[in-house]
Amino acid sequence: MAYFEHHVFICCNQRAEGEACCANFGTPALLSKMKDKVKALGLAGEGKVRINKAGCLGRCDDGPVMVVYPEETWYTFVDEDDLDEIVEEHLVHGRVVERLKI
Repeated sequence: MAYFEHHVFICCNQRAEGEACCANFGTPALLSKMKDKVKALGLAGEGKVRINKAGCLGRCDDGPVMVVYPEETWYTFVDEDDLDEIVEEHLVHGRVVERLKI
């Protein structure tokens, strides 16, 4: 059994000014909001969900990006509403959010 049911990595990489990167989309603040949401729903912790900050995930052109393991599902997202949908659908109900999948 895996230590976490779902392990989410959100790219918060900041590149030199003018270069495309996920941090340009506000991912550090969105990461904090997603962590707070997961904790508030009682989903955080061993055997549940872990949300982590990641460096460059190598998909800058699709940014901002996250990847959810163990399913290896890649998402792009724009705002807190998208993150709420990913939490509710994927992390709570186990359903991939097709419209945000990359």
